[in-house]
Amino acid sequence: MRCAYMCILIMTAIASGGCMKAGPDYVRPDVSFTVPETYENAISSGQYFQDDKWWESFNDPLLNEIVPKVVTSNHDIRHAAATVMEARALLDQIDADRYPRVGVAAQASRQRQSFPNPLTGGTLSVESKHFSLSVPASFEIDLWGRLARASEAGRAELMAVELNRRTLIQSLIAETVARYLEIRALEEQISITEKMVETSRLHVELLKNRYERGLAPVFELHQAERTLAHAQSRLPALRQAAGLSEQALSIMQGEYPVSKNPADRQPYSFEMLDPVPEGLPSALLHRRPDIMAAEAVLEAASARIGQAKAARFPRLSLTGAFGYTSDSLASFFTSQNEIWNIAAEGLQPLYDAGRLAAGQRAAEARFEAQSVAYARAVLAAFGEVEGALFTRQQQIERRIHLERFLERAERTEKIAEDRYRRGLINYSDVLDALQARYQAQMELVEIESAIYANRVRLHRALGGGWDHVLNAPHPLHGQKNDH
Repeated sequence: MRCAYMCILIMTAIASGGCMKAGPDYVRPDVSFTVPETYENAISSGQYFQDDKWWESFNDPLLNEIVPKVVTSNHDIRHAAATVMEARALLDQIDADRYPRVGVAAQASRQRQSFPNPLTGGTLSVESKHFSLSVPASFEIDLWGRLARASEAGRAELMAVELNRRTLIQSLIAETVARYLEIRALEEQISITEKMVETSRLHVELLKNRYERGLAPVFELHQAERTLAHAQSRLPALRQAAGLSEQALSIMQGEYPVSKNPADRQPYSFEMLDPVPEGLPSALLHRRPDIMAAEAVLEAASARIGQAKAARFPRLSLTGAFGYTSDSLASFFTSQNEIWNIAAEGLQPLYDAGRLAAGQRAAEARFEAQSVAYARAVLAAFGEVEGALFTRQQQIERRIHLERFLERAERTEKIAEDRYRRGLINYSDVLDALQARYQAQMELVEIESAIYANRVRLHRALGGGWDHVLNAPHPLHGQKNDH
């Protein structure tokens, strides 16, 4: 068996040795647009490192419990994890082609033949036995790097699948936070509307007493009843929206869809978020897994060019076997029963009607297409960040005006009620002031909710938060990839 072991060791040594790789080595391409050092809607410069638990900046203990549960229990994330395992197994298959294939072949046979016996006039029976055991091996010498490029492409594709899983997790976390904040905003609007209903009911009772005493016309009573009915009509729609969002949030956690009673939770009040640091650097975008996945796909496409090019060159394969063959088990493992063979086979395509050349051109075209897709992904990511930063500025300005609106609406309502009691104004003026205050409260909740939702979009666009300051290199100017 020593010869067989030596053959296998030689093949393995050849397999692990260096080889020439056809095709280009991957280098990250320059994007087709100028990348600024800071965002247009930022003021000063600075480098920031992402905070993986950015949702904790909302200071909500229940939210901090829900997000980890989504990450561990969401069915989409579990499906993505299984896809990564499949891609890893496929890569192992590709890598296996770079090493020798060794097997074991065993055979045992017993044969009986009968011949006429001329001496006795009967038959003569002869029995024979045969045993063989061999260890065949085969190996393709990767002269031009075809198998190495295939392994390189498979590794990049595995990285892309893993990064897509991270992108999914990031997206689901953002969706979870946004859904939760939407529910809390709806609960706040339900609370405001319930108070509006209660206030309108008190107004109806007041107008009834005044009408029965001849102090108010029936028209004013109808106005109060109309306002009450309108406020009551808002509640079912708000409760429906909150309930459906609760069910969706349950499904995201891998649970049966249920609608929780808002009364089970403490009243929610929007807190002012910490300001976004000035001058968030464009380099932070490199931490986005979807951009990294686009680049991994690009790297795989580059390796496929080399694989297609190497397929046009000759292939050299080695095959060999070592073993024993004998008619008797007693003397099976002896030197005179040894058998072995070794062979080399070369294959060079001579004419294939341009099939292999077309395959290389197709691989080169796919690389160009992926280069454009990568640049598009980067540009779209910048657009998401710039859009979120710009939106934030406008939302904060609108919130300032709505706070003033609410302050004046509350003051106007108090003055109107006082003047109505003294008979100085009509009841319609009181209703106008009441409706204005209710509208201001609802719009203020909406803008605060929008500010929170935009903050979620910004975290998602940046791939995290900005808790720690670091100096990081700019990622988008032709640097070599180092997955």
